[in-house]
Amino acid sequence: MTPPRVVVVGAGLSGLMAARTLASRGWSVVVLDKGRGVGGRMATRRITTPDGRTAILDHGAQFFTVRDERFAALVDEWVTAGVVREWCRGFTADDGHPRYVANGGMTALTKHLANGLDVRTSTLVFAVKPGETSRWTVVVDDGSELDTDAVVMTCPLPQSYSLTVTTGVELPSELLLTDYDRTIGLLAVIDGPSNIAAPGGLQNPDEVFSWIGDNAAKGISTVPAITFHANPEWSAAHWDDDADTGLALLTAAASPYLGNATIVTREYKKWRFATPKKLWPEPFHATAEGTLVFAGDAFAGPKVEGAVLSGLAAGAVVTGA
Repeated sequence: MTPPRVVVVGAGLSGLMAARTLASRGWSVVVLDKGRGVGGRMATRRITTPDGRTAILDHGAQFFTVRDERFAALVDEWVTAGVVREWCRGFTADDGHPRYVANGGMTALTKHLANGLDVRTSTLVFAVKPGETSRWTVVVDDGSELDTDAVVMTCPLPQSYSLTVTTGVELPSELLLTDYDRTIGLLAVIDGPSNIAAPGGLQNPDEVFSWIGDNAAKGISTVPAITFHANPEWSAAHWDDDADTGLALLTAAASPYLGNATIVTREYKKWRFATPKKLWPEPFHATAEGTLVFAGDAFAGPKVEGAVLSGLAAGAVVTGA
């Protein structure tokens, strides 16, 4: 018998976990993502310095914690496989809660999860519409089409809605109105150690930054490099600044954390859909008899654990489990 088909839109944590769940239950799975690689917010950047060295910086999710037993079981598997490890148990004091990171950068975890799946990157979905010979047809921007029995949407909700408005399926207004905080970031490669105390992370240290992470202290970069995330208020206030202005402002705000080091290379990053402001009360939203499912960090929580649990739940509901 021909296995049922599903298209998962988005190769971040939620999408990959949904895809793995469906594949394990006999479904034929295709994952589509507009990016050049997998990961979504599990983003790792490699920056080459003027002298030819390569710094590695996590510039999306920085670490994750574990609360749920289902997630704990997965993390144990990833630790055993050498994909993730414990970084620390607090940034100013030991609070007893391990913070985990992926070895070599957070993208490494999503690359691990993508192994064995049919993942097609640099593939921009144009629309999802009712199919003529299948339940749904996913239209790609190059004009190609994929007929499928189910679709799982895991990109930010405004993007998911714009792609599925052609389905004719009505979504709850509360879901459609989901808004996201924005984040502006500075990736700074420096010529010496920073003055950020071990283990190398600062949360909400001042009025500008929500996060500062020393990637060398974190153990993912042999070259000193720091990730700075501006907080939602600062990011919203400066969102429309031109890149040169924003970069100058963030660089000035970052200077107290550099110690005696100097920035040798820097990049400016903007995340429009960084963190959902309000969460949907369920880990997914399913419609059309469970053949069109919405999942992601706006459902089970805007953290790594939430994204994973939402993906697991979305995969399960498609299979009727």
